Amino acid sequence: MNPALDISRIGGREIRTAVFKATSKLTQRPILFFNGIGANIELMAPLAQWLPDRDIVTFDMPGIGGSPPPRLPYRPWMMARLAMRMLDKFGYDVVDVMGVSWGGGMAQQFAFQHPGRVGKLVLAATSPGTLMVPGDFNALSKMANPRRYFDTQYMKDNFRTLYGDEPGVAGGHADRISPPTRVGYAYQLAAMAGWTSAPFLPLMRQKTLVLMGADDRIVPVVNGKILAHLIPRARLEVVPGGHLFLVSRAAETIPTIRTFLAESDEDFAAKAA
Repeated sequence: MNPALDISRIGGREIRTAVFKATSKLTQRPILFFNGIGANIELMAPLAQWLPDRDIVTFDMPGIGGSPPPRLPYRPWMMARLAMRMLDKFGYDVVDVMGVSWGGGMAQQFAFQHPGRVGKLVLAATSPGTLMVPGDFNALSKMANPRRYFDTQYMKDNFRTLYGDEPGVAGGHADRISPPTRVGYAYQLAAMAGWTSAPFLPLMRQKTLVLMGADDRIVPVVNGKILAHLIPRARLEVVPGGHLFLVSRAAETIPTIRTFLAESDEDFAAKAA
């Protein structure tokens, strides 16, 4: 599925945007997607193939993928505002929001900051920020090293340590990587420094699905339990796989997401009980 890619000037920044148009005749509410740290648009492209009945809107963070490097550091609230303006530019009003890993923090920020624009919320392999329970030290130390984006062999050699997923997934993942700029990666790391969603999560009212990988070495399952406890209308589901379960276990996890996005209030309440 080929997205409509563009370099757009939004909110005083130039960013690379993508709109994956629905291919099904029965279209559902669009999805705003926030990617993981250092991750370019192409890394989430397989997701669009699994959700053909929805437009998916996303963008590369400054200095990531095809977006020019940022001139100054930024904070999550700034990127949430930029995402809202991107939706305005493309003519989208209310969307479902999905975020994975670092992008899960952004999804939480967007849902709190712009509640009227959010239908349902999907948080995958993520945490409440600085109050998270850390993962395996070896995995985290390699995660903080941008070499995994610049050195394909390093990614493949350390794939299981990094992500807790089977190495067989590494090849396709590595082939879709566009290395971030060093300043882009550094500013993305710094953006979440000191940030936590814990104070505002109890105020959120969106129906929320929290998905965690049983073998995730970067963001342990307990972080999903914290999110599901703090968000009033949240449900936690632990799925097989590691940090990249959305890719490595797509056949098992995407149906769970599809069911959640389609279910009624009554069905959601029954499953959350």
